[in-house]
Amino acid sequence: MIAIVDYGVGNLFSLESSFAAIGQNVTVTGDERVLQEAERIVLPGVGAFGDAAEKLRRSGLDAAVCAEARKGKPLLGICLGMQLLFEKSYEYGEHAGLGLIPGAVRPIRDMIPAQYKIPHIGWNALHFTARPSPLLRYVKQGECVYFVHSFAAADCEESVIATAEYGAELTAAVQRANVFGCQFHPEKSGGVGLNILKAFCEVEA
Repeated sequence: MIAIVDYGVGNLFSLESSFAAIGQNVTVTGDERVLQEAERIVLPGVGAFGDAAEKLRRSGLDAAVCAEARKGKPLLGICLGMQLLFEKSYEYGEHAGLGLIPGAVRPIRDMIPAQYKIPHIGWNALHFTARPSPLLRYVKQGECVYFVHSFAAADCEESVIATAEYGAELTAAVQRANVFGCQFHPEKSGGVGLNILKAFCEVEA
């Protein structure tokens, strides 16, 4: 069973529907005991980092997610959920993340040419790094996924498994051991996104 963490932010219905489309049993939950029983955990998120991090901590689910990840359970963060995996974010101040992946989340305005619009919205091709990942086993170099974001992970080169070009190469996907993250939305990325979710479901614990 896959547990999608419900802590008050996230596109839960679309994610649940995407996993159902590939035949997976999914539970949307804010219950620590369910996270312990799950085979895999998905951490979604939309909105502002600071607000989401506070809601996660207020619910007590931050400690539960970290504990399960440190046991070796596969964890996938999506969009803001991926950003929360990092040590900190500089989104309207400085906020602590879960610290499961070294690095920080920074404004893409500081990374891209001035003429590029913020937020970055749209379909972009994935460029693989030299580090292979089981998360991308069913994806081909250059296939496109859907992004909506104004901030991106930085200072995390050792964990980057894919980038996307938007005036600069921005972090698109990361992996550190059993912890994975997608800056894009697999649940909004058609067949390519479903293949990424399928691959996550096959990651060995």
